[in-house]
Amino acid sequence: MPMQTTLLTAGLLGLIFIALSIRVIKVRGSTKVMLGDGGDQTLLSRIRSHANFAEYVPILLILLGLVEYINGTNTLVQAAGATIVVARLCHAIGMARPAPNLFRVIGMVGTFVPLVALSAWAVFLAV
Repeated sequence: MPMQTTLLTAGLLGLIFIALSIRVIKVRGSTKVMLGDGGDQTLLSRIRSHANFAEYVPILLILLGLVEYINGTNTLVQAAGATIVVARLCHAIGMARPAPNLFRVIGMVGTFVPLVALSAWAVFLAV
């Protein structure tokens, strides 16, 4: 069974992850801090943006993929994938701005809603 929604979502998120990685590398190069944040607030913000992405995206993709595999591709699966991509992009933009800001809030809510929905959906499908 093709899992096109998960594949597209993973591909787009992979591109965002690379962009976040490059943002960290650029600041590491300019500050000459190769480990940790060296007390640099810009580097700390970029490290945390990258790490937050790495913390949430794997479980989101696993849940999305499993739900799509068991339930098939449908509008709700596609909406969850699109929401995750937009949310993680908004969160990355928001992390580069002073808090609180609308991008970060949209990113947080747009991450938690699909996480809760996909988790509940997975439990429902399993039982």
